[in-house]
Formats: sequence, structure tokens, C-alpha cells
Amino acid sequence: MRRSVIAGLILVGLGLFVLTSGQARAQTRTLPKAVEPVIPTPSETPAPDARACPVSGDSLILAGDGLFRSRAAVGVGRLTILAIGSSSIEGVGASRSELGFVPLLQSDLQRRLPGVAVTVINRGIGGETAFEAANRMEAEIVAHQPDLVIWQIGTNDVLRARPWNDIASDLQRGEAILNRWGVDVLLVDPQRVADDGLSAWVEGKNVPLNETARLIALEGSRVGYAVQRRFDAMAGWGRLTRGGLGPDGLHLNDDGYACWAAITAEGLAAALT
Repeated sequence: MRRSVIAGLILVGLGLFVLTSGQARAQTRTLPKAVEPVIPTPSETPAPDARACPVSGDSLILAGDGLFRSRAAVGVGRLTILAIGSSSIEGVGASRSELGFVPLLQSDLQRRLPGVAVTVINRGIGGETAFEAANRMEAEIVAHQPDLVIWQIGTNDVLRARPWNDIASDLQRGEAILNRWGVDVLLVDPQRVADDGLSAWVEGKNVPLNETARLIALEGSRVGYAVQRRFDAMAGWGRLTRGGLGPDGLHLNDDGYACWAAITAEGLAAALT
């Protein structure tokens, strides 16, 4: 009798242990992390018959329905875009101001969105980091009332050896402002730089630039922003002069700006119609 009672108590105890263990595991289960967006990566060495600028929307990745405000704006026939970032937004390296990224993006979008009045506002400042862009983000939104903010981020941070934690902190400060104003966001990750030994000051920087691009894509996925994988897309520019870069190995040349504007317009037009 005593043995059967003891055996019963042991069985009850085991059952309680299994139950409480399962509850503990359920309570400590972590939320799923953002999944890194995956896009086809262009070949480092384009085929001999490849187009100099392979125009495709593949570089632009959407997380959820992060462009709904812009889509609604297109539906009523007008779209206002604020482009903020550093020298590649400003247009440094272009032979004429109208051959920079912003004016070319505006004209390319107007061709792809017939009947829509497209305005792209250039608020690029050469040399700016994520810290400085986040500091002025709210004032720029108040001044220009955009439907979509294109935020080019990361290149100068890497060139100045800023750690990712600092970049991420600035990015998240900017996110808080962007989300408060309810605007759509397209993050543009760092560019490639020359790795041909002719521009020593950027030599070897493509490794940290690539890693920063990967982390920006993860953060964009986490918060539901669109992200343009510019670093990956530039791998397909091998048939452009110096891969779309100017003599300093950093700033884009006319061909580079034209190609970047074309792939951005292609991706946005497809997402907004």
C-alpha cells in the first residue's frame, strides 16, 4: 500500500515538472527576428553581352505594404519625394547638376508614371553621416511634407569607421521621427567603392560597406521599410566606366547616377502601380 502511494506521488511530481517546464519554455520563447531580405546578386563580372546598366527593380525590397501612402498619392495624380543623405544624393561628381541622381530620378519616374506630377526634392549634403541626417530629419519633413522619404545612409559612416551600434542608434532616432509623421520610407544602403588600387583612401572598404548594407536591410525588414540594396546592384555595373565611379573612386560619375536613378525608378514605379 505504502509503495503504491509513493509511486503515485512520484508520478504526480513528474507530471508537474513536465507541465511547469513546458510553461517556462513557453514564457521565455523569444519573438522571431527580422529575416534578412534576399535578392538575386548580380555577377561580379558581367557577361560580355550584358547591358552596361541592367535596369531592373530587383534591388528594391518591400517589407509588408510600406509604401501605401505613396501608392495613394500616385492614385490621385501627384507624388512628393524627399531625398536626404550625403554626396550621392546631392549629386557630387556629376558633370552637370541635372545629371545627378535626384533630377534623373524625377524625370525617370515621370516617364514611368504617366499622368502623375512627380516632385523629388534634393536635400543631400556631402559628407553627412547618419547622425547629422537624423538631427535634421524632422525639420526637412515639416518643410517639404513628402509622401516618401528616400534616406541614403551608411557610406560616410563606414568611411569614418563609425561602429554599427552608433549607426543603428542614429537610424532608430530617424525612424522615430519618420514613423511619427507617417511618411513612407525607402532606405538606400551604402555604395561600392573602387577596389582597384588607384584610390588608396577607399581601398578595402567594400567589406565593411557590404556588412553595413546587410545590417541596414535587416533593420528595414524589422520596421517595415522599403530598402534598396544599392551595394549589391552596383556589382552589375562592371561595363560602366570604372563601375559608375569617378576618378576619386567614391563619387558616382554621370553613368553611375543614370544607372542608379533608372533602377530606383523601375523599382518604385512597379511598387506604386
